[in-house]
Amino acid sequence: MSLHRRQNLIGRVGGRGGLPRRPLLQGARALGLAALLAVAGFSSTAAAQQLTTLYSFTGSGSADGANPGASLITDPAGNLYGTTLNGGASGQGTVFQLDPSGNPTVLYSFTGGDGSHPRASLIADAAGNLYGTTISGGANDVGTVFQLTPSGTLNVLYSFAGGSDGALPFAGLIADAAGNLYGTTNGGGASGQGTVFELNPSGTLTVIYSFTGGNDASPWAGLIADAAGNLYGTTEGGDGPGEVFQLTPSGTLNVLHNFTGPDGAVPHGGLIADAAGNLYGTTHNGGASGYGTVFQLTPSGALTVLHSFTGGSDGAYPEAGLIADMAGNLYGTTYGGGANGQGTVFQLTPSGALNGLHSFTGGSDGGRPGADLIADAAGNLYGTTALGGANTSCPGGCGTVFELTMPAGFTAGLARRNMNVKAR
Repeated sequence: MSLHRRQNLIGRVGGRGGLPRRPLLQGARALGLAALLAVAGFSSTAAAQQLTTLYSFTGSGSADGANPGASLITDPAGNLYGTTLNGGASGQGTVFQLDPSGNPTVLYSFTGGDGSHPRASLIADAAGNLYGTTISGGANDVGTVFQLTPSGTLNVLYSFAGGSDGALPFAGLIADAAGNLYGTTNGGGASGQGTVFELNPSGTLTVIYSFTGGNDASPWAGLIADAAGNLYGTTEGGDGPGEVFQLTPSGTLNVLHNFTGPDGAVPHGGLIADAAGNLYGTTHNGGASGYGTVFQLTPSGALTVLHSFTGGSDGAYPEAGLIADMAGNLYGTTYGGGANGQGTVFQLTPSGALNGLHSFTGGSDGGRPGADLIADAAGNLYGTTALGGANTSCPGGCGTVFELTMPAGFTAGLARRNMNVKAR
């Protein structure tokens, strides 16, 4: 398979980080296999997997950070990179590195003026610079786009003003071959309902589209793109339960699907796509039981609910997007439900069978996973939880980084997660 609520998260840790893994700048040496590739080609059997907590955040000053809401990227040496919503020297969030031995390094602690509370994943260029967004902070306290150099220097590439340029960029970025960055904001724009933007290497921001209201409002997740330069994403909706959209290079927005509730509602996660152009994603709410769905949307606009969560052992309220293996199995997380009500990691087979791979306890294994998964060449899964872990200095725990080791015998056929991004 080729992959390609409206609310302030500050103080509400872990409220979704559902973005698919972003492509690096075209031609860049990957900060990791897992940053570009989906899960290895698994068999459809989900058994004997084991979860290991690689790190429990402490929330104590500059030591690490707290409450990671975003997914990870990795480099060839096996180091993991991510962001935390809170913690760090100023309590405004961090960018961190976790080495293969589980030792953390805070690469940067946000101070507020340079941005605060990052909840999105990172992308990287060939020189090792990291790029991301913060929900708030910056010159106008409504978010930033930043670059972090290998030496630890943070450059604010853009501070949102909260007007027509947008505000509150919850999601991460994608990049084209020319180094232009693309993303979304949850607020601001011409109607105050959010935007899709392009930021060029000179720091000039162009609003490609301003959402207008109703279902056409408040994008929570980031974007994917096809070879023709069309962008695809979701909105959680303003007065409605959300939509899936396509944005053409000319700036025309085409609504591919309006959710109604029974077919899903309030999509927080981003999309992936297969070679046939089918889109796959999750909704946080809606479905048969109101606990969210996994869906497929065909190029002709036909939506199929692949699974409706029940709120029981299968999970509830998925906030993250999906990854897929070569056999067509989908993998994701739920923010709630499971055996302990603290969320799950799941596999959904092409036949529609949902296999629970792990139910979080809220203890040392973590709780409330809100971010996409990534995978290594052996098919082991990696992710973050916003809460839980060994340290309780944060209410509900400070969160974790985890590895879910899959059974022996899984093969390593690798699938790309994103369509190619064409310069627009």
